[in-house]
Amino acid sequence: MEIERINENTVKFYISYVDIEDRGFEREEIWYNRERSEQLFWQMMDEVNYKEDFTVEGPLWIQVQALEKGLEIIVTKAQVGKNGTHIEPINENEDEINISISEDKIDVKNESNQIEKIELHDESIWMTTKFGDFEDAIQLSHYFQGDFEEDLDTVLYYFEDSYFFYVEIPTELIEAQEEIVSQILEFSDESNVTYHILDEYGKVIFDQHVFTKIKAHFPVD
Repeated sequence: MEIERINENTVKFYISYVDIEDRGFEREEIWYNRERSEQLFWQMMDEVNYKEDFTVEGPLWIQVQALEKGLEIIVTKAQVGKNGTHIEPINENEDEINISISEDKIDVKNESNQIEKIELHDESIWMTTKFGDFEDAIQLSHYFQGDFEEDLDTVLYYFEDSYFFYVEIPTELIEAQEEIVSQILEFSDESNVTYHILDEYGKVIFDQHVFTKIKAHFPVD
């Protein structure tokens, strides 16, 4: 993905259809499957934030232009007028799609220029943490208590000379969320490196059932 920082509030990036497919998305579904297109967008924004320190705060204006071999996307942080209303950037290309994203919904201008509101719902809770060293990962694996691991989506990564742990907690374990998170944070620190960045640039050490696999390789004496 090619990224160009335009100014403090605007970034432009280009992603080819080949890159989109390499990320696990089909070309057709990014246009017709709203949920999948949102997933792709936030993956790209995680990469933009990592490379260009472009943090998402408040509403965004997004212009998407379909090119022959990929997509060109311009993202601008929305400015707020004196009366509190958001100022819409000028769209010089009528073939582009304007999208306004807030914290809990997306407003999309469809082909008839009407606004569609898309509610965003998280189906699970996820976090990434960073270990001080691998020994902390071993200790956590032996320390972790509760019959939760079979239901957790976990991955251990090696990235930039450090070990990172990704965990996804399904909604059926929402009542145990605090207990799970507190145990993990006993031996690691919460990280702002997202799993999209880890998947793209990190090395997978253990995929799924991380605690069980670490204990099998590093038993307690």
